[in-house]
Amino acid sequence: MGASLIRAAPGFWARPPGLLSALLLPVSAGWGAAGRLRQALTHPYCPPVPVICVGNLVAGGAGKTPIALALAAHLFSHGVAVHIVTRGYRGRLAGPLRVDPLRHDAAAVGDEALLLAARAPCWVASDRAVGVRAAVSAGAEMALLDDGFQNPGIAKNLSLLVVDACYGFGNGRVIPAGPLRESLARGLARAAAVVLLGAEGQDDDALGMNAALPVLHATLRPVAGERLAGKRLLAFAGIGRPEKFFATLQTLGAELVGTRPFPDHHPYGTAEIDRLLRAADQAQAHLITTAKDIVRVPAAMRPAIDVLEVEIQWADPDALTELLGPVTGRLSS
Repeated sequence: MGASLIRAAPGFWARPPGLLSALLLPVSAGWGAAGRLRQALTHPYCPPVPVICVGNLVAGGAGKTPIALALAAHLFSHGVAVHIVTRGYRGRLAGPLRVDPLRHDAAAVGDEALLLAARAPCWVASDRAVGVRAAVSAGAEMALLDDGFQNPGIAKNLSLLVVDACYGFGNGRVIPAGPLRESLARGLARAAAVVLLGAEGQDDDALGMNAALPVLHATLRPVAGERLAGKRLLAFAGIGRPEKFFATLQTLGAELVGTRPFPDHHPYGTAEIDRLLRAADQAQAHLITTAKDIVRVPAAMRPAIDVLEVEIQWADPDALTELLGPVTGRLSS
């Protein structure tokens, strides 16, 4: 809800509410009412295994997929057979199907599903309840939803809201007057905790969150980023906020000769990548992108492109273990 309708966040969403935002408030009221009605009329499926949901409140990227990957790794390390269920955004297959990175591509299952399937059993299903059923039939002891916080079709045992610490909740208004998929109060009331991503020095109160809600602080840490220091790079990215990727490269000491932002989930064509490779060659630079982008590049052209991998670093791993304890404890009771 929201991300499928808005591919590029309007600039005014990130600024204090102005005239345009005010004019769109009646439409926002209708959007919010439709969401509340959907919640009220839906009878959720209650799976026989615990369900953890990783969601967010704003349209566009907030870092849900890296958090889902980190949670899956954490659960695996504690002996939990967790399967990830995702909608497979921008993929043509409705599922339910288990993603095989050797057989499926981004056009079939979406870029995020490929990233998830490389680390854990991952199911794509346009109907998430059907996807969870398939995962359970395949032996899942726990289902981890990547997105789906606004989807009332599945009962969740624990919902985490991922918040980009730099962007926050934008202007605090509901689509289309602002970036929120639902009102801040309604969303926070259904969450068990907030994951504040990129949270160094961030004052939680400044984001206007419920003070009683636990906040887990985390950062996205580049993997082997030191290798890029001093390198001349031409960077491209089609993610929620490409400027964050470009800024990361600069903090690593890379010399950016150019940047090419694309819409989120953009499918790259052969001619497009060829132009980027030639531009990098003319600038005597290396072409670089994100792990989420590289799976949308034609396979034969990927070896010529550098990729910056990232991973989640928890400020307090014990706080995560404590938060998940009541859910994982169900498996041994």
